[in-house]
Amino acid sequence: MSASTEPRHEPARRIQYAFTDEQEQFRAALRRFLTDKSPTTEVRRLMATAEGYDPAVWRQLSDELALPGVHIAEKYGGAGFGMVELCIVTEELGRALLCAPYFSTAVLAANAILNAGSETQKKSLLPDLASGKRLAALAITEINGNWDPSAIELTATPEGGGYRLNGTKSYVVDGQVANLLVVAARLPASDERLAIFTLDASWPGVERRLLDSMDPTRKIARIDFRGARADLLGSVDGGARAIARTMDQAAIALANEMMGGAQVMLDSAVAYSKMRVQFGRPIGSFQAIKHKLADMLLDVELGKSAAYYAAQTAATEDREWPAMASLAKAAATETYLRTALDCIQLHGGIGFTWDNDTHLWFKRAKSSEAFLGDANYHRELLMQRWGV
Repeated sequence: MSASTEPRHEPARRIQYAFTDEQEQFRAALRRFLTDKSPTTEVRRLMATAEGYDPAVWRQLSDELALPGVHIAEKYGGAGFGMVELCIVTEELGRALLCAPYFSTAVLAANAILNAGSETQKKSLLPDLASGKRLAALAITEINGNWDPSAIELTATPEGGGYRLNGTKSYVVDGQVANLLVVAARLPASDERLAIFTLDASWPGVERRLLDSMDPTRKIARIDFRGARADLLGSVDGGARAIARTMDQAAIALANEMMGGAQVMLDSAVAYSKMRVQFGRPIGSFQAIKHKLADMLLDVELGKSAAYYAAQTAATEDREWPAMASLAKAAATETYLRTALDCIQLHGGIGFTWDNDTHLWFKRAKSSEAFLGDANYHRELLMQRWGV
């Protein structure tokens, strides 16, 4: 994606952007792969399992397409692309509703290591994540369900050159299958700074439990830490900043994933409106249906613009990119959920049945609404970042 901007001193900026031919070819190849590997029959099969993914497909995704390391620098074993390419991946994964530990490993954990880790730690941890050999999960949220880092209560106590973690993390995406845990914790009361720690999920003092959720296509887990030994990632001074940056990057990636799902809902509504006949005519020929579909199209295109813009500003390190991350997440949250609801309504009674696939994307839209903070949380964050 290329961009050109007017001078920064101008009160209003106009950004013109488009995906490059190479990016479009990458998207096309990825879509073909996902069409073959993630039909809804496979989604339904995997969402009923505790693991929530197919290891064989994960190996293909990693070996043939190198997706886990698409945004990781080549010196760390990745493909060396950036935020735009990562968001192309998440958009297509959201479109296909792929059941795989991609978001947890590539978006959350890998970015946390990139943002917080020392050079030595990056070279040690990232190659296995980039190759897909190791799965990782980022543990931020606790029992209160608050995605704001200020709500973190889990503590890390220094001991013998390392740290001991005590507390509970909840709603950890793919926490039940991750080999590497990346955990945000607060130092003792005398300090209370935030820092990031890494540990192997099999180490003593770590107890994991799969949680039930309304969206079985994205598994979440509760992890209890009882004196679990952990290594500090980077330094304590940069922990809070790294957490905030990681969360903003994840919000942009999630916004693009959500818009991929919203596009499926729009396409499904259009296709059904052309096929369903009532009073001798396709229902898509009725004015009320045309207006509904036009509104859905407008919503989706505006949501995509916000998500694409946020990805571009993050890729270019624009000074406004954290604000754009919140804008994109807030817009995508409401667009995805509204489009899914409209799609169900246009399908009529069949839209509420288990056999119809619409509910799969609706459940993902609903879970994504709360994931990384809802629209109200991000609007408030946006206003703070704009100084309003």
